[in-house]
Amino acid sequence: MENPAAPRDSRISRPEVRLARRGFTDPAAALRLLCEPALNGLAGDSVLLDALAATADPDLALLGLSRTAEALGPGERRRLLDTLTTSKPLRDRLLGVLGSSAAFGDHLARHPGDWHALVTFEVRDMHPGPDDFLAALREGVARRGPADAADALRLAYRRCLLTIAARDVTGSADLVQTSAELADLAGATLRTALEIAAEEDPEADRACRLAVIGMGKCGGRELNYVSDVDVIFVAEPAGEADEHQALKAATRLASRMVRLCADTTREGAIWPVDANLRPEGRNGPLVRTLASHLAYYQRWAKTWEFQALLKARPVAGDPDLGREYLDAVTPLVWKAADRENFVADVQQMRRRVVDSIPSGEVDRELKLGPGGLRDVEFCVQLLQLVHGRTDASLRSGNTLRALADLSAGGYVGRADAAALDDAYRFLRTLEHRIQLHRLRRTHLLPRAEEDLRRLGRSLAQHYGWSSPADPVKELDRAWRRHAMEVRRLHEKLFYRPLLDAVARLAPGEAGLSPQAARARLEALGYSDPAAALRHLTALASGVSRKAAIQRTLLPVLLGWFADSADPDAGLLNFRRVSDALGATPWYLRLLRDEGATAEHLARVLSAGRLAPDLLLRAPEAVAMLGDPEGLAPRGRKALQQEVAAAVGRAATAADGVAAARSVRRRELFRTAAADVLGRLGDDPGAVVDAAGQALTDLNAATLSGALQAAAAGWEAASGAPLPTRIAVVAMGRFGGRELGYGSDADVLFVHDPLPGADEAAASRAAQAVCNELRTLLAAPSTEPPLLVDADLRPEGRQGPLVRTLASYAAYYRRWSHAWESQALLRADPVAGDTGLGERFRELVDPLRYPAEGVGEADLREIRRIKARVESERLPRGADPTTHTKIGRGGLADVEWTVQLLQLRHGHRLPALRTTRTRAALAAARDAGLVDAADAAVLDAAWVLATRVRNAVMLVRGRPGDSFPADARELAGVARYLGYGGGHAGEMVDDYRRTTRRARAVVERVFYG
Repeated sequence: MENPAAPRDSRISRPEVRLARRGFTDPAAALRLLCEPALNGLAGDSVLLDALAATADPDLALLGLSRTAEALGPGERRRLLDTLTTSKPLRDRLLGVLGSSAAFGDHLARHPGDWHALVTFEVRDMHPGPDDFLAALREGVARRGPADAADALRLAYRRCLLTIAARDVTGSADLVQTSAELADLAGATLRTALEIAAEEDPEADRACRLAVIGMGKCGGRELNYVSDVDVIFVAEPAGEADEHQALKAATRLASRMVRLCADTTREGAIWPVDANLRPEGRNGPLVRTLASHLAYYQRWAKTWEFQALLKARPVAGDPDLGREYLDAVTPLVWKAADRENFVADVQQMRRRVVDSIPSGEVDRELKLGPGGLRDVEFCVQLLQLVHGRTDASLRSGNTLRALADLSAGGYVGRADAAALDDAYRFLRTLEHRIQLHRLRRTHLLPRAEEDLRRLGRSLAQHYGWSSPADPVKELDRAWRRHAMEVRRLHEKLFYRPLLDAVARLAPGEAGLSPQAARARLEALGYSDPAAALRHLTALASGVSRKAAIQRTLLPVLLGWFADSADPDAGLLNFRRVSDALGATPWYLRLLRDEGATAEHLARVLSAGRLAPDLLLRAPEAVAMLGDPEGLAPRGRKALQQEVAAAVGRAATAADGVAAARSVRRRELFRTAAADVLGRLGDDPGAVVDAAGQALTDLNAATLSGALQAAAAGWEAASGAPLPTRIAVVAMGRFGGRELGYGSDADVLFVHDPLPGADEAAASRAAQAVCNELRTLLAAPSTEPPLLVDADLRPEGRQGPLVRTLASYAAYYRRWSHAWESQALLRADPVAGDTGLGERFRELVDPLRYPAEGVGEADLREIRRIKARVESERLPRGADPTTHTKIGRGGLADVEWTVQLLQLRHGHRLPALRTTRTRAALAAARDAGLVDAADAAVLDAAWVLATRVRNAVMLVRGRPGDSFPADARELAGVARYLGYGGGHAGEMVDDYRRTTRRARAVVERVFYG
């Protein structure tokens, strides 16, 4: 590797320049070392220099080589240098280790003969196992000579560790192999230490059977270079010893084994042996019997202790006792998720770990920090513990193996699993390289530039980065990218609500066997368990990934469906959606991974007919439920822009209106789903206002697009531009921005011929365009129709559909009735020519806010018409106490009362000049026209009646002004209004009570 920043100073010698270009940061010192007698003038050996340049730190590698050669005798030194120059494998291994690890440079300077371990490795098994390490350790202890057993064990351990590091840095072993070898070496070291302890205390060895259980990374065969080795000790009596004697003997053996590994001597320590994962931690006895372990786990163990047991593996001592221990505790591990608040406990434990990190280290913490190794490990373990109860394929103690199993079983998406796997390998490799330098236990990214440069060069070689100009910057970029991805996926998978819901299922329910499914369906109250079971069988049978994911989802979904008024319909709708989208890769992944999407879908599908019917016409709208902002109302401007663009791409008027209706169907689903899921607000009045505004904006955008399409179609057919301007004026609840899900669009059409245009021709054109608009919006289609009602126009159905502005002015001047002024109170231009719409507004303002208020004759007429409506318009057989529109205290009562106040006082109170009922009522209250208590009663009745109408449409899929007669539909309305199961009667009583009070106010305020 060349160093682009190499010095160009003319005082630097040419050999030094060449060394600088090879990556040496101190070429002068490197040249001196190369010229020393110990290296026999290797300064001219380009092969050696190239090999040094390929290491993570050429200066460090050269220094370590010089110290090793200098420590050897002349003959042995010659042998090393000859082998080094002729054998590329040895050269790569030795220099690779020395360039990555100052600690191994120190070791070889003290024990230079250990370089032979890298030569003998050449003809041995490339990936030694536990028995190979055990043999090497035993051999080292057996020929210890004057060294004591502890030092001999340490030296033998370091020789084995040297070979593992050589395989690692040269790429002969990947991360999984390296971690497994480190764990196998740790297990062999524990076995050897226990053998030494038994030789020193044969009486204790005869009195007990002792098993050492590896935990943590040692148990999962994913150990670091330097790490505490977590263990648990279990013992049983042997021979004639009783339990007390056996435990004392086992404690002596275990304590000596710990000291052999952990105590520091002149050769240093191997690693700490940590037994704090045992029952009661450091306050509990070091060694327990198997029965004592089981008693503790069954009665006192905390959630984290079962999480730790996930990685338990016998590593030393009595193998039979180790297997007995594992057989006894493993079933307890897979019952841990049944504990109350299990998922929340694990999640809270992870938060506590992050909170405990010193603030100055969070941004350098590879292991514990956000986006670090613990995020991956906790995420994988939580998924294992929840789903592994019923799926034995998920029970590996190894993180990467378990992650692959979770992906294969469909519990984690393939892309997410691959991203986590990639990030975990990178972070662990970086952690290994950091620890390898000094063989110290650390998980912090260093700050020093030279350390970062060494790490960057090391990973560049490992990952094949093409000679990065700035290895420090490349390292930082890769680390940040992987940490960000881990954090994102950790938040997505670790905290998803579905996980907690699965954990709350009983084990039999989570498995979803046919027998368990039938029992669960009956317990949950499905009215047709046989049909429901057929749906479950169709959804979950088979060995496909789709079936595997649905087997995970369905037990939870069944519970969510059962929490609705019609669980059978919810399940049926889910099957229909899944049949339509099951082959789509994102669909099941969305339900499994994205927040509360599965629960949202379950609630929408079981809340009635409207939202599911809309969804089933275009199931891809499920994606909205996975977007945190996906159900937010989009606003009129955005909708009009989208509809206009869609219409503009259409070839014909019919195609254009079809495009507008398609947008409307999707947005209807958005609003209905948001309403069902409580996304429109907490206050009932706010919900009604938000839904009314969203539906009004949607219908306004649809009418605007339909008018655009119909006009374009007329122009295409006639070959001439449209000779008039057209505006659409919303009336009634549409104009008041108070539409419900089942409302028609009440409108007036007004046109204004262009200058110079023939008025008769312009009227015919406007008539044709508006007729086409109405026809196309109501035409049979897969999209829901929009019925455009123009009956509030002058002369009603007998009058022309479209009038000029001048014609409206003439009519209102000569023939207008009081009821028409009242209807115009909610007139609001919503589509077409905006200038014409404003001129219409200016025209009607004097009529709806008459300068002198309402005369006595008009007041009597309005009251007379209202009385006739009450007596004649109520449908036959309808209950006047529960009819939401015309019934006592219903919508008409409140609206007519408010509108009368507007007619009488709107000319002098600007706040009353609004098309919205609730806003006008609030203005009347503020002006003292209505008592505050009376205003609150009227508002509550109007809001409740509107909510009931919306609920009826959401539940039945068709409009209705009274409570449904069907018990299940009535229960659905009650659920929407916030009443629990079995409280529909209470809901009707509350409605009658609220509207009765409102009627009393109407009698006083409206009828006087």
